[in-house]
Amino acid sequence: MNSIPYGRQHITQDDIDAVIETLQSDFLTQGPKVAEFEQAFASYVGASYAVAVSNGTAALHLCAMALGVNEASRVITTPITFVASANCVRYCGGTIEFADIDPATALLDIKKVRALLESKPKGYYTGIIPVDFAGNTVNLEEFRKLADEYGLWIIEDACHAPGGYFIDSKGEKQLCGNGNYADLAIFSFHPVKHIATGEGGMITTNDEALYQKLLLYRTHGITRDPQLLEENHGGWYMEMQELGYNYRIPDMLCALGVSQLKRADAGLARRRGIAKIYDAAFADVDGIEVLQTSLEALNTDGETGHAYHLYVIKVADRKGLYDFLRTHNIFAQVHYIPAHTMPYYRSQGFKKGDYPEAELYYSQCLSLPMYPSLTAEEQEFVIEKVKEFVG
Repeated sequence: MNSIPYGRQHITQDDIDAVIETLQSDFLTQGPKVAEFEQAFASYVGASYAVAVSNGTAALHLCAMALGVNEASRVITTPITFVASANCVRYCGGTIEFADIDPATALLDIKKVRALLESKPKGYYTGIIPVDFAGNTVNLEEFRKLADEYGLWIIEDACHAPGGYFIDSKGEKQLCGNGNYADLAIFSFHPVKHIATGEGGMITTNDEALYQKLLLYRTHGITRDPQLLEENHGGWYMEMQELGYNYRIPDMLCALGVSQLKRADAGLARRRGIAKIYDAAFADVDGIEVLQTSLEALNTDGETGHAYHLYVIKVADRKGLYDFLRTHNIFAQVHYIPAHTMPYYRSQGFKKGDYPEAELYYSQCLSLPMYPSLTAEEQEFVIEKVKEFVG
């Protein structure tokens, strides 16, 4: 059996042709493909505005800047996420607090967040960054109610969940990143994600004022817009009005993103099909626990809003299974090492034992191969080897 990674990009001839066409055009960066990708992605998730940037971490950083995070800010997020979800607050000088996870779903536990908020006076905390971990969608309607009660903003980290959704209290689908409940949402286009541009990210919002800030911060804080200039010396003139960054994404990568987006729904359907096969295979196997889909991500007809960036199981001897699978060229992965246990965050005062559910989850979790081009034969081989080890 060939090497089977936990995730893999799928590049077609149409993707290659789109990039070549852009390479042969007049613009390699700051050209029309950027706006085309932004408009197509905003339409895909149902948001009013989208801003394409160099990567998902840059997207998080710009969101924190646009929301005014500073040394007085205190922001809550989950320890089970890639560290960028927390780091963006630190980039702006703010303080991160973690709240533990729901052990059934590995999502940020809203009850733990409420307890944290209730432990301090209103105004002590500034915002919340929930994460649609593994593609399992957070109930942002409930988080919005909580945020409004305490005067908080929300950044939805939806890197794992383009096309995912939850069902709101009215029975309606709420697509991840649509801006109906979160102030801002961010996505990543790393090769193992649903949409691959190599590196790349996107911010979506329904707030025009935040959108304008993001555009400014993305390009050094510089504007050429005649309506925004304090002075105007001529057609060449530009002004740096804020301290921004070079977080631009080139047109070649946006051309790839536009091409990939055209088959995003097909890729999502394939991921959900792979998950159903795993679910059936492991349903009655002692020693294997599958993460539950959040209840709000399940439709009455059995359809799921889970976007399945990852397929995570929990086993007692996680390292043993990890090593065993590698001997058979199956390269499963662990997502994630709890952020609060990283040396940097330990230096900020966190310690092992602070979030027991997150740490227990980490000791048992393993992400199995999950990507649209995974073949039936490869998946059956993965299932066979997992069962062989656990049995």
